[in-house]
Amino acid sequence: MSELYTLPDGWEWKNISDVILDIRTGTTPPKNEQKYYDNPSIRWFAPSDFGEHKELIESKNKINEIAIIDKKAKIYQPNSLLLVAIGATVGKIGIIRNEATSNQQITVLKFKDYIDVDFSYYWFMRIKQIIIDSASTATLPIINQNGIKSLPFPFIQLEEQKRIVAKLDNLFAKIDKAIALHQKNIDEANIFMASVLNDVFVELEEKYSSKTVYELCTKITDGTHSTPKYIDSGIPFLSVKNISQGVISFDDTKFISIEEHNLLSKRCNVEKNDILYTKVGTTGIAKVVDTDIEFSIFVSIALLKPKKDLISSMYFQHILNSPNCYEQSQSRTRGVANRNLVLNDIKQIFFPLPPLKTQQKVVAYLDEISNKMEKIKQIQKDKMQSLKALKASILDQAFKGEL
Repeated sequence: MSELYTLPDGWEWKNISDVILDIRTGTTPPKNEQKYYDNPSIRWFAPSDFGEHKELIESKNKINEIAIIDKKAKIYQPNSLLLVAIGATVGKIGIIRNEATSNQQITVLKFKDYIDVDFSYYWFMRIKQIIIDSASTATLPIINQNGIKSLPFPFIQLEEQKRIVAKLDNLFAKIDKAIALHQKNIDEANIFMASVLNDVFVELEEKYSSKTVYELCTKITDGTHSTPKYIDSGIPFLSVKNISQGVISFDDTKFISIEEHNLLSKRCNVEKNDILYTKVGTTGIAKVVDTDIEFSIFVSIALLKPKKDLISSMYFQHILNSPNCYEQSQSRTRGVANRNLVLNDIKQIFFPLPPLKTQQKVVAYLDEISNKMEKIKQIQKDKMQSLKALKASILDQAFKGEL
């Protein structure tokens, strides 16, 4: 097998296939047979259950014993490693300490007795990018069982594995604590900004009459409802994930041809100073189009074209992101697993509308505070990124026998 690097004395490169007792992929019991989902008690993991923690504790969904008896799912043994092997989050990992099962996007590995499962967890964390790069991307990223079994594994005696795990657990706990403190600072900055927006909303509401989104737009539509043909490069095609953080992000985006973009733009033509509004999944987040880059959008994003003689784009963005308007969006969002805010409900969201000159003053005031909060948040994010880079460096040292 190919070696990633030269191991120190006492270590040996193996394949994953050499160190596992079992590998299997999860299943989904037929959704149209409710008997598998009544009175559920068995944790049934999906990619959305995976976070930043080592252990998988609870799953959002569960199945029951009948699904196991009917062989519609199989129980995984305690101290197994679960790997997201299909989908956008391929490479995510977690350990189960008690029996559980999963859907078909998860592959479970049960290691031999001389392999510490926590050691394997940290190794899979170390090679996450290799896993991602190994995943085929014909439709969705996927790494099959053969691909997983061919991955490299640095073998060392169990006692040394446990020493390394104890060291990593201790160091990572300290780093995670520091990361959590920086995240708390970011959360507090967001809370402060939300309170400022709320105060402004209340003050304006006392002085001015309210208008609905419908009354203030020349056009309200959403992106294409059909999945376009993706290509390696071309016109960016954005979905809700590209604006759910309050910015228009072209990172990790898909692309379509200029011809398909022009066709889609006949119904949904995104222009500078329009408003993008999330309507599927993460709903109720507004972002003004502040870029000259051409792009098309998916159905998960609504497009609002403001009446420029009545409302400024920046005021529109700020007011839609106020706690009052956000609460309206959430109360109108339908569904639990598949959350959807339909266009007719978006049209009914209302807020106070002062004259344009007053809007400009409100925007200037909110922008000043928002810019300060963003600077604070960016400092915290940079520190968090440095700590995550430190984690990667420590992992590198650990698996080179330098820890």
